[in-house]
Amino acid sequence: MTMEVAAHSLFSGADRGLLENVLLRHDSGIIADISAGAQFPAGPRVLILPAFVNAHDHARPTASSFGALGMPLESWILRSALGTPVDPYLTAASALARSARAGCASMMIHYTRPSGTMPLVEEASAIARAASDVGIRIAFAIAVRDQNPVVYGDEAPVLASLSNDDRSTIEQLFVRAPMSPKAYIELTDAIASAIAGPMVDVQLGPAGVQWCSKPLLETVAENSALTGRRIHMHLLETIYQRAWADRHFPDGIVRYLRDIGFLSERLTLAHCIHARPDEIEMIAASGARIVTNFSSNMHLRSGLAPIAAAHKCGCAIAVGVDGLALDEDDDVLREMRLVQMMHGGLGFQRTWTPSEFLGLAIANGRRATGAPGTGELVSGAPADFVTIDFDRLDRDQIMPVDAIDLLFARGNASLLRDVVVDGRTIVSEGRCTGVDLPAIDAELRNIYRTNAAKLSGLHRAWQPLSVSLQGWFEAQLDCR
Repeated sequence: MTMEVAAHSLFSGADRGLLENVLLRHDSGIIADISAGAQFPAGPRVLILPAFVNAHDHARPTASSFGALGMPLESWILRSALGTPVDPYLTAASALARSARAGCASMMIHYTRPSGTMPLVEEASAIARAASDVGIRIAFAIAVRDQNPVVYGDEAPVLASLSNDDRSTIEQLFVRAPMSPKAYIELTDAIASAIAGPMVDVQLGPAGVQWCSKPLLETVAENSALTGRRIHMHLLETIYQRAWADRHFPDGIVRYLRDIGFLSERLTLAHCIHARPDEIEMIAASGARIVTNFSSNMHLRSGLAPIAAAHKCGCAIAVGVDGLALDEDDDVLREMRLVQMMHGGLGFQRTWTPSEFLGLAIANGRRATGAPGTGELVSGAPADFVTIDFDRLDRDQIMPVDAIDLLFARGNASLLRDVVVDGRTIVSEGRCTGVDLPAIDAELRNIYRTNAAKLSGLHRAWQPLSVSLQGWFEAQLDCR
């Protein structure tokens, strides 16, 4: 059945720019035709854009609700255990629906904190079911670790500073027997057999070099080369990770990744805040992408990534929310605006135009998540697009202003009307059509409140643990 959407303006892509008075037809998930110059009765003005991408996320609840506030990643990541999913389906449905409501057709789920309530293949299946109900495309990877569960090295001094009860609590939560590289590949294969398909791309997901042994990284690189499976990994997010990498890889961590075949066009790296110019050049030369997560980096005091420099040396850049958008609302449009404002140029010199940046963020994000096409709205492309209330965006209507420039000046998710993915309207007038997001969030809050007492041990241990963590990192890996 052919569907039609009329719009005052349509942004096809950076090369074609804006088309005026457009009728977009789509059928069976594919754009059938875009006709410009059509005449419509007077009414609300609509702007059609390619659907956005959240290229790095973890599908978790809002961290601030669990007191993970104003602390560096090295403390935050342990504190956020208080937000371990209590119901994998509901937690994923909430996160995915928030991304869909913000205009995303596709989202990366780098799954760092399983619920522990069911086998991982079943948990992945529950998450894929949530994605199907929401109607969003996903990439999915279990974020594997096999070393350094508490700090980037020997955790014995940190644990020794705690009382016996507190030490037992932390060990039970975080210090567990690691999965072998072979078992991880087998698990990824099993998950792919269970959920992979046109709307789900299963990837390999080493958590980060400081959390992964050389045998694990080398096994992942080998399997990716053998199967063509994509890899998604954090890299050099914090000053402490930089110091650890320099200590353990004196010839260079990125050089090591290149030499084992880890770097390739199949790879997406999140953050890279503390990557050096020669490392950025190696990443760019390999065809790998960097996902920048501006607000998350600010929330966690991690620093500013060299995104403009990376782009200028040919590195593909995408944008992720990382579960920590500026207002913790998953607003990827605002996130793209922040990246553009920070990295878009200095003085009269531009890194890119807003239109170019929008196009590259979407195209590179789709490549990172395995979504088909570049996102450009042309005949034969996937029917993945959003409609914006152009009257609200151009609220003053004093004179003609370029719609994309205006979008990057004041746009946010509240302006979105509809989101179409694979030809299905998954958001209508700002509300998700496949799931009841307010009801899901209410149910999740009630479950978390009921279960809060079960994590009283971590609450009790938190203050001495956080003090000990700070002391360890400042003594061992402070690179200032």
